[in-house]
Amino acid sequence: MQRVLITGAAGYIGSVLTTQIANAGFQVTAIDNLMYQQTSLVDIFLNPNCSFYKLDIRDSSSLKPLLRSADVIIPLAAIVGAPACAKDEDAATSVNVKAPIDMLKSLSKDQIVLMPTTNSAYGTTEKGHECDENSALSPVSKYAKDKVLVEKALMERENVVSLRLATVFGLSYRMRMDLLVNNLVQKSWRDKYLVLFESHARRNYIHLRDVVTLFIEIAQEPSKYLGEIYNVGLSSANLTKKQLAERIKLFIPELQIFDSQIGFDPDKRDYIVSNRKIEAMGFNPQMTLEAGIEELLKAMPLFDIAHFANV
Repeated sequence: MQRVLITGAAGYIGSVLTTQIANAGFQVTAIDNLMYQQTSLVDIFLNPNCSFYKLDIRDSSSLKPLLRSADVIIPLAAIVGAPACAKDEDAATSVNVKAPIDMLKSLSKDQIVLMPTTNSAYGTTEKGHECDENSALSPVSKYAKDKVLVEKALMERENVVSLRLATVFGLSYRMRMDLLVNNLVQKSWRDKYLVLFESHARRNYIHLRDVVTLFIEIAQEPSKYLGEIYNVGLSSANLTKKQLAERIKLFIPELQIFDSQIGFDPDKRDYIVSNRKIEAMGFNPQMTLEAGIEELLKAMPLFDIAHFANV
C-alpha cells in the first residue's frame, strides 16, 4: 500500500484530498497545526489507514521522522494569498519558503513530491498573451514570489511534480471565502450587488474536486508526470472579473454589478493561461464554473456569514 504524507491536511484543499485519497486505498499520514481550530478531518478517524498529527511544519525535528516513512509527500501547508502573507511577512517566509525547502533537503531521492504552486506567478502579461509552462514568471505578490522560490528548489530534485494551480473554487470541509469565485458568490448572494476593483483583470479558475482528482491520479501513477511543471485550470474559464460576475448573475438575475473607479486589488495579476500540457496527459475537469457557482449558492444558507466573511 502506497504511503502518502500530506501537510496542511485540514485545510481547504487538504481536507478534501486527505479524505478522498484515503478512500482511494492509500495509507495516509495527515499533518496540520489546526490554526483555525477546524474539525474538517473528522471522517479520516473512521479509516484505519489514516493517522493524524497536530504539528507545525516548522517543527522539523518532529516532522522528519514522519517524512522518512512516506512514499509520496504532498506539501499543502502554507499561509495562502496576498493579504495573509502581507499581514505577517516573517511568518509567511518561514512557512511558505524555509519550511518546504528544509523538507525537500531532508528527503531521499526516491521519495516523490507532488507540490502545489500557483499560476499567479505569471503576474501581469500583455493583453492576449497566453502563458504556458515555459513562459517567463513575473510574480507580483509575496505569496507568488515565495512559491516561485520553492518551485525552483523543487525542480532541482528528482521524482517531483509541480502543479501551478489556477484560482480554486468550490465547497470544502474547511471552507474559504477569500478565494475569488467563492467570495464573489457569497457577496452576490448576501448583498445582491458587487463592486469590482480592476474588473478587466483576467484570471484562470479550477474546481477543488478536479484538483483533488488530479493529485490522486498522479499519486497512483506518478511515473507519467515526474520531472514536469503543469498549469492546472479550466481552459473554459480564462475570465475577467467582470465576466466572472456576469456568470454569477446568470443565477442571481437581480444582481447589480458596478465598476469601482477608486481603490485597487492588492493581488495584481492579469493573464491568460494555457492548460494544454496537463490536458494532453488526460486531465479532463468535470466541474464547470457554472456548476461550481450553483453548488456554492445552494450551500450559502449553511454558512455563518459573519464567521466566513474573512476566513
